[in-house]
Amino acid sequence: MRALWRHVLTMTKAVGVAAAAFCCLKVCTLGAWADPIADFYAGRSVNLYIGYSSGGGYDSYARLIARHLGKHIPGNPRIVAQNMEGAGSLRAANFFYARGAQDGTAIATFARAAAFYPLMGLQGANFNATQFNWLGSANTETSLCVAWASAGITSIADLKTRGMTVGGTGATDDTVQFVQILNGVLGTKMRLKLGYQGGNDVLLAMERGEVQGLCGWSYSSLLATRPRWLAEHKINIVLQLGLTKHPDLPNVPLVLDLPMSDASRAILRLVFARQVMGRPFAAPPGVPPERVAALRQGFAETLKDPDFLADAKQAGLEINPVSGEAVQSLVADLYKIRPTIALEAGKLLQ
Repeated sequence: MRALWRHVLTMTKAVGVAAAAFCCLKVCTLGAWADPIADFYAGRSVNLYIGYSSGGGYDSYARLIARHLGKHIPGNPRIVAQNMEGAGSLRAANFFYARGAQDGTAIATFARAAAFYPLMGLQGANFNATQFNWLGSANTETSLCVAWASAGITSIADLKTRGMTVGGTGATDDTVQFVQILNGVLGTKMRLKLGYQGGNDVLLAMERGEVQGLCGWSYSSLLATRPRWLAEHKINIVLQLGLTKHPDLPNVPLVLDLPMSDASRAILRLVFARQVMGRPFAAPPGVPPERVAALRQGFAETLKDPDFLADAKQAGLEINPVSGEAVQSLVADLYKIRPTIALEAGKLLQ
């Protein structure tokens, strides 16, 4: 009898150990399978705010990314793109900073210059750019000053002597700020005509003869929206605006290669440093770090996706990615610039 009880106790202990092991294995396995990021995003939508009107460069990049981004975020949320144009995208930046959903369901793209508006003391920039959670940029950027061929403007000398009428979209947009900076630092005589909702509207105005040119037009936008203008020689590219020349344009002068004082060069470097983050995307302040990391990774993976790259090539969109960490670092570093340089640049943009 005692032997029987010992056998029963032994079997009971064995069953208990096995059951405990099974439960542990089940819990551990479920723990390994659990993905709180995927659980959060599954079945949700992520709003992508675009700070410009439809049809322009920012809009083209954003809508292409929106078509592919969801499959690279755990849970595969639906990406809903919506335009929020106004004030050269400052309206979208202010809204996004103050009222953008802080749970990871809102991202935005706005002017590459927007991060530096507060630094230069520009009115209406009601945000701290270092607090945005930058996800990355679809490319680095080179901007251009272009003239409609019939205007006869072919060089920086022409811009200093004859000048030309150029279209602008808002006080804080590149199409306005770059003209003000060039007029103030280099002595060009460009005349701004304001009131256009977006870059595409300025291009239409060039075709209609309302303006003679555009200064601050991204080369990537030219390739994406008006490639035939180059092939058909409808425009003259007068000047490149950035820190380095675009490899496609070795014979077009770079603004920083022109003769000028050291102080003037420092101002231009600050203004054109924004070109490094040519098509920036961000999440609002306050988003949980693990969701920021997931969005950054998803953004980076999207820009390497073969299907995305094929679509970008077909659309004529340059892809030269900059990581979210690199953009975050660039913004932080530029906010350490000597205040007198930043404020002098800001005065030229008032």
